[in-house]
Amino acid sequence: QVQLVESGGGLVQPGGSLRLSCATSGSIFSTSTMGWFRQAPGEQRDLVATISRVDNTKYADSVKGRFTISRDNAKNTVNLQMNSLKPEDTAVYYCYAYYYGNTFWGQGTQVTVSS
Repeated sequence: QVQLVESGGGLVQPGGSLRLSCATSGSIFSTSTMGWFRQAPGEQRDLVATISRVDNTKYADSVKGRFTISRDNAKNTVNLQMNSLKPEDTAVYYCYAYYYGNTFWGQGTQVTVSS
């Protein structure tokens, strides 16, 4: 069973920063493309950022220059550093792993950007 354990998130003021982390097993981490989607209330789930097992990255236009996705090979963790946060970044953020043709999801973590 593929498990993705998310941490981070919370409430931050506009312009602030947060860091999300997603941990999984070594076998999943080393062979999967991983990343983050987000879903605001009443909206569809949209891609935020993705990173391949060889560190190729892709970002949504709305977060380019503000968010950075990275892999921590020692901890089997994918991190999403979010800077210059805006109220429109408010959403539930979901970690995912694309593993041998299947997509697996974390439980989601709430990010709220508000003054």
